[in-house]
Amino acid sequence: MPHIALPRTETDTAWRDAARGLLARGVPPEEVTWSRGDAAQDLFATPPEAVAPARSTIKVPRDFVDLARTVVWHSDPERFARLYAVLWRLRHEKGLMEDRGDAGLAKLRAMEKAVRRDRHKMTAFVRFREIGAPDAARRRFAAWFEPTHHTLEPTAPFFARRFADMDWMIATPDLTAIFEGGQLGFAEGQPKPDIPEDATEELWGTYFRNIFNPARLKIGAMTSEMPKKYWKNLPEARHIPEMIAGAEPRARAMQDAAPTLPPLRAAKITERLAAPGVPRPMADDLDQLKAEENACTRCPLYETATQAVPGIGPRDADLMVVGEQPGDQEDLAGRPFVGPAGQMFNRIAKEAGIDRAQAFVTNAVKHFKFTPRGKRRIHQNPNAGEIKACRFWLTSEIELIRPRLILSMGGTAAESLTGSRKGILARRGSIEATEDGVPVFLTVHPSYLLRLPDPALREAETDKFRADLRAAQAHLEALRTA
Repeated sequence: MPHIALPRTETDTAWRDAARGLLARGVPPEEVTWSRGDAAQDLFATPPEAVAPARSTIKVPRDFVDLARTVVWHSDPERFARLYAVLWRLRHEKGLMEDRGDAGLAKLRAMEKAVRRDRHKMTAFVRFREIGAPDAARRRFAAWFEPTHHTLEPTAPFFARRFADMDWMIATPDLTAIFEGGQLGFAEGQPKPDIPEDATEELWGTYFRNIFNPARLKIGAMTSEMPKKYWKNLPEARHIPEMIAGAEPRARAMQDAAPTLPPLRAAKITERLAAPGVPRPMADDLDQLKAEENACTRCPLYETATQAVPGIGPRDADLMVVGEQPGDQEDLAGRPFVGPAGQMFNRIAKEAGIDRAQAFVTNAVKHFKFTPRGKRRIHQNPNAGEIKACRFWLTSEIELIRPRLILSMGGTAAESLTGSRKGILARRGSIEATEDGVPVFLTVHPSYLLRLPDPALREAETDKFRADLRAAQAHLEALRTA
């Protein structure tokens, strides 16, 4: 069993060359072990070998090349084996990179996302301290950072471009990046060095405290963007506990000190805020939000609908399912997805492994839009203005639930979440994102299947829809384990 020992630096290039050599020799994934740096190899593996970067005749999709170039920096020791396993399969599975339901590929996508997030956090939370004489011709700085993954090497060029006029060092437990005289190099990792504080930290702390708005404090959102594991190396973080503890009394003091409005002016402002289309402050709990949705007059749909149909589901749901709008039965019941399309979704979702009881189910538009035809009410698609007016409520639900993944069903949901409904059949099965970066898995709406007149076509499209839901569930599981 060959063992491939990859170097601690230029690991991406080394893995690529080794994988090419193994592929050219026809070595299957189960016969190879991998390590990086000084990692211990398998007891039954042969001594580490250098594999010549032979050119394989297999053409690799560009998407896989970009994926591998990122995933190699993940901290999972199985990353190299997982990448080579997918590369091995690409010899015969030509459409593998487009298969959103493949568990192996979904795991690599989740690892890719984790590495990108880790690189972003490094650019945001590295704090340099000056270690040389301030009057030197070229100033010198140092920083200590503890990334989750091996992201120093791919991220260091960012700092080299941004701080090209100074010498600096970024030390991590894995590697140390050194930039001197315009040249970037790497050395072994090291324990946290003793880097003295500099004069700018007090100024930075003062600025940080003064831009803090206690009335807008959301601890969950703050710790999501600035995880606590980074606090110990951020000079401004020492002020956070004090600011959180004093936020409520400071907010009350600000409210008490606010000027009051003359009655006539106050009445006009209250009237303006109550007008349709004027955003109101978002509710901070689900019951309050549902009550506000039921009182919505932001577009004319409320005039003919029986009631608003808010979303339902657990407050901490990982999956949010977004349909288009309530139908006739949903409008009467006040609950989403209880009509024929909802019943079809329930059945196929169960077959695909999705537990609807654990998902938050809602619609992009909260009121039923219809045309009367005798005793029947015929569904009509919401227009762009109605979708835009109702996006406030959908965004509020997303911010409250904070799902890991949104399953978007149909063109109206896609338009509300991503800004476009065009080409929904071509985009189905793909993952896009909201403006706030929440991943959105796109598919068709079950009502589309119900409207297909050809039984064979309906069966084929139902199979595709089931495959989409399985792919969404697989992606969600990958996000949970990332």
